[in-house]
Amino acid sequence: MTVRNDIETLVWRALEEDIGAGDITTQALVAPDVQAVGRFVAKGEGIVAGWEVVRTAFRLIDERVNLQPKVMDGERARANDVLAWVSGPVRALLSAERTALNFLQRMSGIATRTRLFVEAVKGTAAVILDTRKTAPGLRMLDKMAVRIGGGENHRFGLDDMVLIKENHIVAAGGLERAVDLARKGRRNGVLIEVEVRDLEELRRALKLEVDRILLDNMSVQQLREAVQIADYRIPLEASGGVTLDNVAEVAATGVDFISVGELTHSVRALDISLLIDHEKA
Repeated sequence: MTVRNDIETLVWRALEEDIGAGDITTQALVAPDVQAVGRFVAKGEGIVAGWEVVRTAFRLIDERVNLQPKVMDGERARANDVLAWVSGPVRALLSAERTALNFLQRMSGIATRTRLFVEAVKGTAAVILDTRKTAPGLRMLDKMAVRIGGGENHRFGLDDMVLIKENHIVAAGGLERAVDLARKGRRNGVLIEVEVRDLEELRRALKLEVDRILLDNMSVQQLREAVQIADYRIPLEASGGVTLDNVAEVAATGVDFISVGELTHSVRALDISLLIDHEKA
């Protein structure tokens, strides 16, 4: 299935959830032939993300709706900026309004938070990654918003990377055995990453020559030591306890990747309104 079809499926489900058997308010108050122009307006500052999803929401209701973004995906908006103009049948504008805004606000919130982290580590080699801590069913859009914000995606799901964590190691009977079993069972081309909790586990993992090592909840001092021990032989990922207040310090240790769960699990939506201005001639 293509990305466009995936987006259409997600948006269609959201529209069905919102509209149900019909938008009874709009159908009662607005004649089918009434046309209008509306504008998306930012009520705060942030990075805009999600126009493809917004366009899909309107198109699925009525293909005659025309969306013209003015602040593009990845661009910064300030309070009171007009982000886009939209025109077409008023019934379609009103019926798709909430679904379109829900997606636009959430994705813009994720992109905004991601951009703050990306800017905080500017000048270092560290790459900001997301996690799988996404809204159920919306992972594709959450991760799309992270990319728009300037971050990169970690694995999308459980099927595209082997990530051996603490519970896996316990279940497999030890770190070395876990890696051995993973190598035997993985598909060609699939990377293996191992989570370690301390420097001793790091030394053991380095001997196994995996593709990446995740340094779980280590202090900044431990991260510095880990980078020295690894000596850039294997990429290192810092994870756990990373905030906007400490991410620059974490990046300065020399780690290659920093994964940040809050990008998608604690989203503060960017406040955006859709205002219908006037009837079209």
